[in-house]
Amino acid sequence: MSAKGRAFLLNFLCFGVLFILIRWGVLYFFPNLTYMIAFLITGILSIILAPRFAAFKKEEGKEVILMKWIFLKNIREL
Repeated sequence: MSAKGRAFLLNFLCFGVLFILIRWGVLYFFPNLTYMIAFLITGILSIILAPRFAAFKKEEGKEVILMKWIFLKNIREL
C-alpha cells in the first residue's frame, strides 16, 4: 500500500474512533439532546480533535507519513 493510501486510512480510522467515542460521551452526559444536534456537536469536535496524516516524498525518493495533531507541538514522522 502506498504512503498516500496509508495516510488516508489513518485519517479515516482516527476520525471514526474519535467520532464514536465523543458521540457516546455526548449522548451519555446529555441524553435529552436530539440526535441531529448530538451528531453536529460530535462531528465538529471530531474534526477539531482528530490528528491529520499526510504523505510526503523526501529528497531520497522515500515516502514518509507525517502527523500533525492539536496536542503535539511539532509535526511527527511515522
